[in-house]
Amino acid sequence: MENIGEKCGVFGIYGKGLDVSRLTFFGLYALQHRGQESSGIATSNGKEIFCYKNTGLVSQVFNEKIIEDLPGFIAIGHNRYSTSSGTGVEHAQPIETSDKDIALVHNGNIPNTDKLISFLKTKSNDISNKNFSDSKIITEALHTLVKEGKEIEVAIEEIFPLMTGSFSILIINKEKIIAIRDHFGIRPLSIAKLNGGYVFSSETCAFHPIGAEFIRDVNPGEMVVVDENGMRIKQITKGEQKLDIFEFVYFSRPDSNILGQSVYEVRKRFGIQLSKENNIDADIIIPVPETAIPVAIGYANASGIPFEMGLIKSRYIHRTFIEPEQHIREQGVKLKLAPLKNIINGKKIIIIDDSIVRGTTSKQIVKMLFETGAKEVHFLISSPPVKFPDFYGIDIPNQKDLLACNKTIEEMNRYLGSTSLHFLSYEGMIKATNIPESSFCTSCFSGFYPIDIFHKKDDIIGL
Repeated sequence: MENIGEKCGVFGIYGKGLDVSRLTFFGLYALQHRGQESSGIATSNGKEIFCYKNTGLVSQVFNEKIIEDLPGFIAIGHNRYSTSSGTGVEHAQPIETSDKDIALVHNGNIPNTDKLISFLKTKSNDISNKNFSDSKIITEALHTLVKEGKEIEVAIEEIFPLMTGSFSILIINKEKIIAIRDHFGIRPLSIAKLNGGYVFSSETCAFHPIGAEFIRDVNPGEMVVVDENGMRIKQITKGEQKLDIFEFVYFSRPDSNILGQSVYEVRKRFGIQLSKENNIDADIIIPVPETAIPVAIGYANASGIPFEMGLIKSRYIHRTFIEPEQHIREQGVKLKLAPLKNIINGKKIIIIDDSIVRGTTSKQIVKMLFETGAKEVHFLISSPPVKFPDFYGIDIPNQKDLLACNKTIEEMNRYLGSTSLHFLSYEGMIKATNIPESSFCTSCFSGFYPIDIFHKKDDIIGL
C-alpha cells in the first residue's frame, strides 16, 4: 500500500538466564515491516538500564558488539516508521528518562496531549514549549510521579486517564517490565511465554523465530506487570475491543494471528468475497506483492481464474540508504516492481491490491501493465475506499490527498487509467474477518472515531 505506514512495532521480554537483547533483536527483525525508519533496544540487569538506538533497519542498526553491550534480563525494543512528526535518531525509541530509571516504547498516537501537559504543569514541569513527542510526554509524566516516590504501577494508573488516544506501550524500570493497552485496544499487543519468562510483541509472528509460545492478547484497558514474582494483571479501566481493521487489510504479517483469526486466512476470505461481489471476465489474476497475494489466491480459488505472479518485487530495495539518481527516481514503481511480459502480454488481467491512498502508485502500475502488453486491466481492491484520515498511529496523508475523498469510483477509474475499478464492500470486509463489526475501529473507511480526536474533527470532510 502506497504512502501509508504504521508508526511502529514494539517487542519486550523478561527472563533471567535469557539473552534478552539478542532475542529482542530477532523479535524486532520479525516486526521490521511495521517500521523502517529507526530501531532501538533498552535492557536492564537489575541495577542499570542500557539503551542503543539509531536510524535504519534492524540489521543496519545493530551488530554483535552492540548486542553484547546490552546486558540484562529485561528488554524492550522498537521499530519506528517515518511520520510527519519527524525523522532522525532524535525521534527513535526507546524513550529514556534523564536518570535512566525508566525506558518506554509506544505504538499508537495521542492526538491531543493537553491533559498530560496540564498535569506536568501542576508538577512544575512545564514542557509545553518543548518539541516533545507524545511518547516523550508520557515518559516525563511517569517519571515525575516516580521521582515523588510512587511505584511505577501506581504512576501508570494515575496518568492512564490522561492518555486520550491509542497506545500499546511497554515500559521497563530496573526490576520489571509493564505492558499497557488503551481501553479500545486499537493497536495490537500479545503475550507469550519462553523458558520461564514472558514475551510481549505487537504481532504473534515475532514469537515463532525465538521459540516463544503464545498465551493471549493484552486486553484493552489492561496493565500486565512481570517481575521476579511472575506475571500479574490489573484491569485499569473497562475495555471495549476496537482493533484497527487495517491490521487485517495491510499492516500485519500473514503469519500473525489477531483476535483468534489467521491474517492469511482472513485475506484469502477477502479475495473470496471480492469474487462474489465482482464477476469479471479475465484471463489471469495478479497480486501486487506482498499483502495482496493471499487475497488473489482466494479470488482465484473462488472464480476459477488462474493465479499468476505477474509482478516481481525487489526484496532489497529498502535495504539501502543510497539515494537513487534522478533518472532512476523517475522510474517510480519500476524501481520496486518488475512485470513478467510472457505472463501479461495479450491478457485480460485482474490486478489486486489491498487499498488505494493517493493513487499515484496504482496509476503507475496500471500504466506499466498496459505497456507490458495487457489487453485489459481490471483493478480490484480488498478494502473499501479510504476516505478519512487516521489519528491513532497510522501515517495516512491529509484527507485532501486521499483519492477516494475527492473522486467517485468512476472518476478514480479514469484517473488510474484502468479498464474497471472495484472495491470490496464495507460489509464484505467485515464479514470476511469472522469477527463482529463492533470489535473494530474502521475510521479510515467509516469516519467514525471511537476515541475523541478533539479539534481535529473540525477539519474532516464528510463528518
